[in-house]
Amino acid sequence: MKHTLYRKFLLAYLLFGFLSFLTIALFTSNLTLNHLIKQKADDLYKEATLVSSQYANSYYNNTMDLQTVHSHLQALDTYMSAQIWIVSPQGNIIANSREKLDTEHPVTIEGFNPASNSHSFYSTGNFYGMFSEDTLSVVYPITSGINVKGYIALHTSMTQIIQSRDRILNISYISLLVIFLLSTIILIVFTYMVFLPLRKITAATNEYAHGNFKHQISINKDDEIGRLAHSLNFMASELDASEEYQKKFIANISHDFRSPLTSIKGYLEAILDGTIPPEMQEKYLNIVLSETARLNKLTQSMLLLNNLNSKELMLEKTNFDINKVIKDTAASFGGSCMSKNLSIELILTGQSLYVFADMSKIQQVLYNLIDNAIKFSNHNSAIYIETTEKSEKVLISVKDTGIGIPKESINQIWDRFYKIDTSRGKDKKGTGLGLSIVKEIIQVHNENINVVSTEGVGTEFIFTLAKAKDI
Repeated sequence: MKHTLYRKFLLAYLLFGFLSFLTIALFTSNLTLNHLIKQKADDLYKEATLVSSQYANSYYNNTMDLQTVHSHLQALDTYMSAQIWIVSPQGNIIANSREKLDTEHPVTIEGFNPASNSHSFYSTGNFYGMFSEDTLSVVYPITSGINVKGYIALHTSMTQIIQSRDRILNISYISLLVIFLLSTIILIVFTYMVFLPLRKITAATNEYAHGNFKHQISINKDDEIGRLAHSLNFMASELDASEEYQKKFIANISHDFRSPLTSIKGYLEAILDGTIPPEMQEKYLNIVLSETARLNKLTQSMLLLNNLNSKELMLEKTNFDINKVIKDTAASFGGSCMSKNLSIELILTGQSLYVFADMSKIQQVLYNLIDNAIKFSNHNSAIYIETTEKSEKVLISVKDTGIGIPKESINQIWDRFYKIDTSRGKDKKGTGLGLSIVKEIIQVHNENINVVSTEGVGTEFIFTLAKAKDI
């Protein structure tokens, strides 16, 4: 049997109940009995003092006869529920409140020696064998001057004291039972509010450990456990989505690597077996070179994305003129623009506009956005690049008047290997990583990028950079 936390808790609960009962039955029982004996002994001692001073001394001083004293002792016996004896120093019982007065044949207490119990004024037991049951006895001296004339002995049955102890213990047992029942209610509440939800959560984590991220925890509570269950459900859904994304990612990357590799293999085999004549080999070798360059670009893009995701890429932030970077980057697309008769219109704020960022990475962002705009722009159209200042930020916009992005694709363009309108042949040579890299670079800078697009009208990408200070 597994030693679960709940079983340990339940065992501790039962152990607590057992030890509580044992404590009352043993330790509390003895403590209560000793307390009652001491309390009763104190009461008897006070009465013994009273009897000695008011009655016994009167008898020994001959101011009251023994018969009168005996009558008073009987009355006090009824009141205190205790036997009262007048005992001579030799151990003879001169008067007994529960026996007839017999001065001629007094009962003698064998071995009577009050000094033997000098450490306490009371004792328990059969009082020198005079009783068949345990009694509590108090002995008080009757003195005249410095002389001891006799002793007052008061006896009460221990049965009465034990019964008083048992009544008190019964109250304790009932109180313990009530507490135990109330704590049982708490245990039941704990079971339904904590243990059972935790068991569901544990079962769910086992499912997640075996790769079943579709499992959902059915806990609808607005407390810490409910929030934990909600967080785990969210985590599972994210992991499930991530798993699906990884499968799709591997499928896409396999496709993007397989296609150029197949082409390279085919062309090289054709050259080696003579299918392609020598005069045509240069053409196909250039195709092979182009495909290897494409593979290299794809590999470099993946490495960059991996570094951006793992935050291993250290940004080298400096103050630089974003207007100049835009001009230089736009100029590098002269050949591409000429082939489609495109123009790049620059609408820049001021002669110079400084930002604080990693210049090489922002160049890559601009390159990817402009390259993307050229790919999806119609012939004989324009691309607009604009910079504006807003508070402590600089906004950079790259806008085309091309085919636009379908509404259902607007949220997918940032996904790796996602290509828009591939069926129409618009982006067959692209890696599908350009916009993913753009977004990752902007996010690493703790900035934002947004897209506004209308299908058939055009697309605008807008991202922010921190304005340079102390320029």
